[in-house]
Amino acid sequence: MTDQSPLRSVRLTDPRALRAYAHPTRMALVGLLRRDGPQTATQAARVIGESVASCSFHLRQLARYGVVEEAGGGRGREKPWRATAMLTSWEAVPEDPAAAAATEALQLAVAELYLEQTVRWVRRQSQEPPEWQRAAQCGDSLLHLTAAELQELGDKIQDLMRPYLDRLEDADARPAGSRPVTVLHLAFPNRLADEPTGSTT
Repeated sequence: MTDQSPLRSVRLTDPRALRAYAHPTRMALVGLLRRDGPQTATQAARVIGESVASCSFHLRQLARYGVVEEAGGGRGREKPWRATAMLTSWEAVPEDPAAAAATEALQLAVAELYLEQTVRWVRRQSQEPPEWQRAAQCGDSLLHLTAAELQELGDKIQDLMRPYLDRLEDADARPAGSRPVTVLHLAFPNRLADEPTGSTT
């Protein structure tokens, strides 16, 4: 994931760090700390449905790679942890084979997380207020673009979201009635380079 945001970002380059971050429990913990602020292992365990021992272990592993840090106060499993940045980025096309393999593993883990979150929303959306059901978006568009145009489109989407990003770190900037919203940004060739022209997948 490239970093084009003004928010603080931690950049992962070490293959070990990339693989460490790819664990679903660790991604859930980082997401929780970014969304709700500092948490102890005990508090985090209640939210994400893991054991306290598991959360404590995974938080320590994330700290090794600079993704989380101790927030001060408490001790043992009752010490609070915080995210070191609001975003995580990594090289889109690493030259090192080990980093490339680790990046692929991380991107697959992220894709699985996206699918899980999407399914969770679809299953519960009928219980949400009508205005949120109408505002939520799920769809796709098939475009014919060059690589440069696809990059330009991505940049424009990032620009559209930029005015809302300060709300991630500044709770006072969030308007009444706002909720955390996941905006999935996926854009990739519909037909892979080595597929025959007649492929429909």
